[in-house]
Amino acid sequence: MKSVKKNGLAWRGALLATILTSPSLFAETSLTEKPVHGEYKDWRVLAVSHRLEKKFVRAIVGNDIAINAARAGKTKPWPDGAIIAKLSWKEKPHPSWPQAVIPGEFAGAEAMVKDSKKFQETGGWGFGHWEGQTLVMNEKEKSATCFACHSPMKDSDYVYTVPALQ
Repeated sequence: MKSVKKNGLAWRGALLATILTSPSLFAETSLTEKPVHGEYKDWRVLAVSHRLEKKFVRAIVGNDIAINAARAGKTKPWPDGAIIAKLSWKEKPHPSWPQAVIPGEFAGAEAMVKDSKKFQETGGWGFGHWEGQTLVMNEKEKSATCFACHSPMKDSDYVYTVPALQ
């Protein structure tokens, strides 16, 4: 059991190091390309995840409001104005270390925007995605689909992410 925990921690550490050093996560952009809700590429990491069934590695980042809430342990509920972005890449094996999974082709960026008054029907969260450099909020029907997936996490304010900043 001890070696399983040790290997699991080593794997998570390698995944986090790979994501944090990924050039596409921290690529520079011009000031005119910034999305309405801020430039997610400049946001700080809340957590990382690996969707086994989708074969995605993900960095979950947050704006300053989300980061400050996570550091203070005030995420149940998350404060209005918090934005959580999920950046996904298709997984691929590391070219020099086949046991490691690293980010491959960029798959997309999605967002959850907390506004308890505006998004009452979906637990206070608006759901969106980036098209190019612009955050586009999803239509009501698509947001309902997102919310249905997040409903099992009601006790965590509908958020699957467990901040690593605690």
